[in-house]
Amino acid sequence: MEPAKGGDGAPRHPGTALAPLRHRNFAVVWTGSSVSNIGTWMQAAGLGYYTVHLTKSAGWGAAVAAAEFAPTALLGPIGGAIADRYSRRVIFLIATLAQALLAGALTAAMVSGKPGAPLIAVYALANGCVFALGFPSFQAILPELVPANELGGAIGLSSASWNLGRVLGPVLGVVVYQAFGIGWVLGSNAISFLAVVIALLALHLPPQRYARTPLVRAIVDGLRFVRREPGLRVNVLALCLNTLFVAPFIGLIPAFVEKVFHGTKGDVGWLIAAQGLGAVIMGVSFGSLTARFGVRRVMLLALALGPAALIAYGLSPDVPVAALALLCTGAAYFAALSSFSTTAQTRAPTELRGRVVSLNQVVLGTVYAVSVNVEGQLGDRLGLREVIVGGALASLLVLVVVRAVRPGYTAVLATTPAATTAPSSPDALGAVMS
Repeated sequence: MEPAKGGDGAPRHPGTALAPLRHRNFAVVWTGSSVSNIGTWMQAAGLGYYTVHLTKSAGWGAAVAAAEFAPTALLGPIGGAIADRYSRRVIFLIATLAQALLAGALTAAMVSGKPGAPLIAVYALANGCVFALGFPSFQAILPELVPANELGGAIGLSSASWNLGRVLGPVLGVVVYQAFGIGWVLGSNAISFLAVVIALLALHLPPQRYARTPLVRAIVDGLRFVRREPGLRVNVLALCLNTLFVAPFIGLIPAFVEKVFHGTKGDVGWLIAAQGLGAVIMGVSFGSLTARFGVRRVMLLALALGPAALIAYGLSPDVPVAALALLCTGAAYFAALSSFSTTAQTRAPTELRGRVVSLNQVVLGTVYAVSVNVEGQLGDRLGLREVIVGGALASLLVLVVVRAVRPGYTAVLATTPAATTAPSSPDALGAVMS
C-alpha cells in the first residue's frame, strides 16, 4: 500500500522522528531558524557572562534574563490575537527584522564603549517585547507546515533546532569572544537573523482564516476557550509548576559558574551547551516518544525527571559533573515544554490557535520572570546550590501531593478535545491568502 501523503505530496511517517523534514515548508523554516538560533545562543552565553562578570551579582544576571521574558505577560495575548487577525508570516517577518535591528544597536553600543547592566537590561526588555508580539505567529504557523499526525515531531524538531543553537552557539561564542571580543559575538547574532528572513520569504502557506472580532474581545475569547477546555486547563497548571520551580536554572547558569565554581566564560559555554545537547537529543526523539507513549505520559515523566536531574546539578562538585547533570535536566525540561506546546496546538481550533498558544508564552514569561528573579536574589543571600535544590524538591512535593489528592487528574490530556472549532458568527472569519 502506498503511504499516505501530506499536503505537499511528501509521505507521512508519524513514528519517524525526522519525518517533518521531508516537507519543504518545514525544512525551510527549520533550517533558517537553526542558523538564527546559533547566533542567539552565541549572544546569550557571551552577554550572560559579560553581565555577571561585570556586576559580580547573580541578581543582575537574573534581572537581565527576566527582562527578556517579562513582556510576554502583557504583550503575549496581543501577539496571539494579532496572529489570528493578520498574516502570520508577515507578522513574524516584521518581528525578526526588528530583533535584527535591536541586536545591531547593541553591537554598536558595545563597540563604542562598555555598556553597563542597566542598558543591557533595557535591550533585553525591548527584545522581549518584540518576541512577545511575534512568536505566537511562528507557533501558529507550525501546524500548517506538516500533516496533523506529524505535529509532535515538528514541535520536537523545532525544540531541537533551538537547542542545537544552545549546543553550538555557546562554544562558538566563547571562541569568538576570546579571539575578537564581545562585540563580534553580538554582531554575529544580528547577522544570523537574516537566515529567518530568507526562510520566511521562501515560505508558501495555505489560506489563513482571519479573526475579525475586535482585539480586546479576541483576547477574551481565547482566554475563555482555555478556561472551558479541561485539557488546556491542566496543561497551563503543569506549565506553571515547571516554570516556577525548574525553569530558573536556565537564567542562573552564568551566576552558578561565577559564584559556585569560580569558573570562566568557557565554563558557562560548556554548561549551556550540555543543557542544549540534552534538549537536542530529546527534540529529535520527541516525535517518536509521543507516537509510542502519548503526550500525556511523556509530559508526566518529564515533570518528574526534570527536578530529579536538577537536584543532581545543584549538588554537583565540579563543572564536568554539572555538565552531565544539565544534559539530563535539559532533556527532561524540553520534553515538558514540547509536551505543553503540543497539547496547546492540538487542542486549539485553527481560528483560535494564535491566542491559545500565546497563553503558554504568557505563563512562561510571567512565572519565569518572577521565579528567576526570586531565585537570583535568594541565591545571593542563601547560596545558589541551596535555592536550586530547594526549588526542585518543592516541585517533586507538589507532584506527590496532586497524585495523592487527585489521582487521575491528568487523564483528560489523553482524550480528544470536545470542540474542534470555536463558536463564532458567520462573518467573524474570512479566508485570505497569507
